[in-house]
Amino acid sequence: MNAYCAQLAKAEAIAVDTEFVRTRTLYPKLGLIQIYDGQQIALIDPLEISDFSALKAILTDENIVKVLHSCSEDIETFICALDIVPKPIFDSQFAAAIVGMGASLGYAKLVEVMLDIQVDKGESRTDWLARPLSPEQCRYAAYDVLYLYQLYPTLRDKARAQGRQAWVFAEMDNLSRKKLSQIPYELLYLNIKNNWHVKGKSLYVLQQLAAWRAKEAQQRDLALNFVVRETNLVEVAKKLPTSKNALHQISGLTPQEIRINGQAMLDIVAAAEQVDAAQYPQPVERLVDFSRFKKVAAAVRQVCLQTAEKLDVPVELIGSKKQINQLIKWSWFNEDDTRAQGLLPDLLEGWRGEHLRDALSNVDGLNIVAATKVGESTDA
Repeated sequence: MNAYCAQLAKAEAIAVDTEFVRTRTLYPKLGLIQIYDGQQIALIDPLEISDFSALKAILTDENIVKVLHSCSEDIETFICALDIVPKPIFDSQFAAAIVGMGASLGYAKLVEVMLDIQVDKGESRTDWLARPLSPEQCRYAAYDVLYLYQLYPTLRDKARAQGRQAWVFAEMDNLSRKKLSQIPYELLYLNIKNNWHVKGKSLYVLQQLAAWRAKEAQQRDLALNFVVRETNLVEVAKKLPTSKNALHQISGLTPQEIRINGQAMLDIVAAAEQVDAAQYPQPVERLVDFSRFKKVAAAVRQVCLQTAEKLDVPVELIGSKKQINQLIKWSWFNEDDTRAQGLLPDLLEGWRGEHLRDALSNVDGLNIVAATKVGESTDA
């Protein structure tokens, strides 16, 4: 490992990929790391290595570009497994989008378009934690970084020619900040679907249930809905059961959920009886409940469309419906998950902010004057 990392230290760029398993767990389980520096492909078995210090130094060396494709889950996997975020990251999917090749191109399609090679994806869903890995698995894993490395020079040169290479790095920096940030436990209820159905004591119970479920999931490394399904949290908050029998009357709750977590949920409901109403969360606001929402959203959408045309990129790359709603929530609501994580809305961050901020500041119904400077870290 040390000898190979010494070789990697001389590279200008390396292709990186991971294989992981995430079925019932909250956190991804790293099964393989693939790296190619243009000279040698390495398949690194994390199950057999105890000291990753040399590799971590390479992955965080800002003089070596890390080339990945659609890297959101890879970043999360590196955070969970190695406690690092690779940097700087050049994401081939995002780069392809900003140079006019199409939004959200999958890896196989991008390889086909750029290299005229058909990628075999037959091993993508196999168990990467099982040992030994088959020759087919190893071949599949190796080809992922082999072709990725070959894509990089062309995409880099196209991005440079259009003055957009910095966009790629900025986008991945923003993505990394999101992956490292966490919503405070007491605000997790804001992300529960149909949370607006409950108010008062029931909303307080939902707030406590959401926080409890997150802590339980982290302690047990179990996906949230394998602790208790989100819809069932809302039902418990609505009906405020006081006994196991009452829990069994909630149709969505399974006997297993009640057996394992029933008492904890009942304890939360009981504790809410002792809480003063002044401590209840404010009723959840929804954008669609505001008469001006459609008009403001349409105005923001128009800014995004005009900017996309000017930059000759897909409008969904500039501002999706989700990102537009994120901006409006951040502008209107006292509590929203973006602000709670110390982040700016995507439309005000980095390269998007540079091209959108002035026009957005003139949209009636938005208040972005108090925002921090474009690109400025909100956790400084």
